[in-house]
Amino acid sequence: MLLEADRAALIEACSGLELVEQGPLLERLSHDQFCFSPLLKPQLQPCLADLVVRVKQPHEVLQVAAACYRLGIPLTPRGAGSGNYGQCVPLQGGVVLDTSGLEQVRSFNSSTGLLTAEPGCKLLELDQWLQPQGWALRLAPSTWRTATLGGFIAGGSSGVGSLRWGLLRDPGNLLGLEVVTVEAEPRLLQLGPAQAQALNHAYGSNGIFTAITVPTAPWQNWQELVLELPDRPKALALAAQLGVAALEIDALCYLEQRLAQQLPDLPELATARGDRLLLLASPCSIPVIEQLTAQAGGCLVWQRPQWPPKGLLLRELCWNHTTLQMRSLDPSFTYQLVLLPEPELAFIDAIDGHWPGWLHWHLERVRQGGKQRWVGLPVFPWRGEEQFIALNQAMAAAGGLVFNAHAITVEAGGLGVVDGDQVAAKFANDPKGLLNPGKLKGYVEAIGQA
Repeated sequence: MLLEADRAALIEACSGLELVEQGPLLERLSHDQFCFSPLLKPQLQPCLADLVVRVKQPHEVLQVAAACYRLGIPLTPRGAGSGNYGQCVPLQGGVVLDTSGLEQVRSFNSSTGLLTAEPGCKLLELDQWLQPQGWALRLAPSTWRTATLGGFIAGGSSGVGSLRWGLLRDPGNLLGLEVVTVEAEPRLLQLGPAQAQALNHAYGSNGIFTAITVPTAPWQNWQELVLELPDRPKALALAAQLGVAALEIDALCYLEQRLAQQLPDLPELATARGDRLLLLASPCSIPVIEQLTAQAGGCLVWQRPQWPPKGLLLRELCWNHTTLQMRSLDPSFTYQLVLLPEPELAFIDAIDGHWPGWLHWHLERVRQGGKQRWVGLPVFPWRGEEQFIALNQAMAAAGGLVFNAHAITVEAGGLGVVDGDQVAAKFANDPKGLLNPGKLKGYVEAIGQA
């Protein structure tokens, strides 16, 4: 809690801005979807901002940054709050800076597809703006309807489109940032691709975004497809075959039968009688997909254009919406993230051998390091921290690379190792360490050694 004098000085310094000082809205804007994790929920539920400031113009961000620096008050940027790791939760109170009001498209080149937009722009609304011009975002999480561009760059990692374009931190997916520093006289930095990379997926701990530049892709009339296969080996073999064929596929998800049976059905979609592959594919790819599926002993059971988006979307049965759908049926369900080794079936069998029937297997196909791989987001009912730790150890022992979905720091949740460039950017842009404190492990360790 802020001292009363500091609180009064902060409110005076933020004169003319929209403030949230108490009540349910303050609590909502202090939290995200950390409730997915039984470990994060007790840690993060008590965390509240002393004040939320909602900005609509870049100069207002400069005003707030200067006030927080002068008073030594923690400052945590926030988008839509659709993350699951507590990315925008203020661990030390202070100010939450709600950037969702920064929602202007700054520029768009219809010849090259280069887009510069403010961080509060919602991803679906950007796609609705781009589509008549023949373009679309490359990457988007399953929270496409609600997530903001800034929140996705700061706290996301992959999603629909990662099969074609790789992970968010892969070079080429972020081309520039406009960033506010937290100093006595905050600077407005214009960063190119190389400099921006240090702020990509850093939870807003080393700079406040006021504009983001990303490449877009030519718009495609993606078709939502559901394929049904007799068993897991045939489903995974078909997925690998589709991946190397000359087909345009934007997303490919695997759901084992008992998981698919529990998810909400899309309209007119029959109850699952086998394992499923969920795809976004171009119209001209469908005849070949049907042929290869039939040869694998399966069939195409459902098809619909994704655009215009309405009702329950296929992408809302994929990525972390799979976990969300299961939690709506049983809140004891949670998940973990793991990059599967090859051969994948041996890995899955090894884990199932430890705990038969516990994990419900959900996989997403991505391009990682130029090669197609499976990322696992298996869902399972929580059985306590001891068994969860044993699960992570077993996955690692079987060759999986675990990205812990139940950790607070940038490094534990995604990168796995300290990124020296991220830490250096924090020292340069946030000399008092006020931005989203406690989330960048490398910085905490660096100042501990100083």
